[in-house]
Amino acid sequence: MNVSKTEQDMRKAIEATAGNFATIRTGRASTSLLDRINVEYYGQPTPLKTLATITTPDASTVIIQPYDPSSIRLIEKAILESDLGLPPGNDGKAIRLNIPPLTAERRKDLVKVLRNLAEEGRVAVRNIRRHAIDEVRKEEKDAKISEDESRRLQDEVQKLTDKSIQQIEKLFEAKEKEITTV
Repeated sequence: MNVSKTEQDMRKAIEATAGNFATIRTGRASTSLLDRINVEYYGQPTPLKTLATITTPDASTVIIQPYDPSSIRLIEKAILESDLGLPPGNDGKAIRLNIPPLTAERRKDLVKVLRNLAEEGRVAVRNIRRHAIDEVRKEEKDAKISEDESRRLQDEVQKLTDKSIQQIEKLFEAKEKEITTV
């Protein structure tokens, strides 16, 4: 059983959760808002950032300039179907997203989405823990390690799990504060 691999997997789960948190809008324009959006381009779901240049000229505007002008309609459709809740404006060459100030109700909705993303991160960490502990128990059953070594490894995996879940909680609390601060 390799504890460092378990630790690395948990770190990746935390990073993925942090990446998901970055896609939640906070009232300020950010290109990361569009990271999860895929556009149905020539029958393939394609990440928006590979189809266009995305810029934020000011704190309340995101401009999307597609490399292929014929894909503007497809990009608009993908944005409308996403959970962003922002209507795209199209001038024929680029798409403009105006980021309005968040209402109290929208802030509450975003905190709910954030809470779900945090729970997904915690579940991912717990799944990694379960897999690692199953591996330790199998090694103990196959007499590759002693009962004491098995217990020590399981405790170590549990400590890593607690630490990882605590990091996700800190990320959640920081992002929640960012969203709820007017």
